[in-house]
Amino acid sequence: MERRTAGRRSTRESAPRARRHGWARRLAAAVGVAVLCALPAGAAGAAPSGGGYPGARGPLYVSDYGNNRVVVLAPDGGGQTTVPFEGLVRPTGMAWDSANRLYLSDTGNNRVVVLPGDGSGQRTVPTEGLSRPLGLAVNPAGDLYVADSFNDRVVKVSAAGVQTTVPTTGLLHPWGLALDPAGNLYVSDFVNDRVLRIAAAGGGQSTVPTTGLSQPTGLALNAAGDLYIADSGNNRVVRVGAGGGGQSTVPTTGLSNPLGLALDGCGGLYIADGFNNRVVRVPEAGGGQTTLPSSGLNTPTGLAFPSGPTRPQGPGPRP
Repeated sequence: MERRTAGRRSTRESAPRARRHGWARRLAAAVGVAVLCALPAGAAGAAPSGGGYPGARGPLYVSDYGNNRVVVLAPDGGGQTTVPFEGLVRPTGMAWDSANRLYLSDTGNNRVVVLPGDGSGQRTVPTEGLSRPLGLAVNPAGDLYVADSFNDRVVKVSAAGVQTTVPTTGLLHPWGLALDPAGNLYVSDFVNDRVLRIAAAGGGQSTVPTTGLSQPTGLALNAAGDLYIADSGNNRVVRVGAGGGGQSTVPTTGLSNPLGLALDGCGGLYIADGFNNRVVRVPEAGGGQTTLPSSGLNTPTGLAFPSGPTRPQGPGPRP
């Protein structure tokens, strides 16, 4: 993922077409694998020991960008499997809904696809005019949000299938998305080095107070309201405390273009370490970094834990 310079900043303002071409290089660091809620912390690069790692939220799904696939890491240490998606080109963002459907940004095909938990077959979510979709989020009502990167917008596809554009100002390559329990939407504004908060029910846009972000990508919110941001240009992850709690850097070792993030619900933060072709786990409370066992990842980008006990067995429709 190419570093941005002052000269590049002025170029992107005067030449949006060049900004489009640069996206492919920037994206060349994305999606990772990781799971296991009770995975023990250890030194960077260390393989976990023992027979299994039961996770509070089940296996971890990883969009393996460079290999055009999604893989699953089993919570019992049972190895890695491939999810039966079809025809993927450069997959990135993922999200689960409350009915245990898995949504995936099929970025190279300019679409979003979905698999249900019952194995009834892969479908394409009906959308209009997407261009390099990235991050996804789903609210409890089943409405799907899509970071429509090359169109510099976020779109909402309602549970009834109606597409609208989320009101925002000045987005340039939105990447990561996250929703809080109140319905407020957080958007990482990749080119503008910031994260936006879009208030629920059309309440307006504000900038999350941060310092020194460079090319933010993945986002994750914990139950306490703390926001984690993959600060890819700085090879770090930062935490913004709930209620104005301030910014801190998550202790990590050797990250190179971190992309997707996920939380396991039992104190573990997972990071798709894009250029290192791995996924790492860091305890939210601190205490050491662990590399998850995986095989053959190529720029992992998106991470997601299932919302329920059932797993997709094959392609599936969105009602």
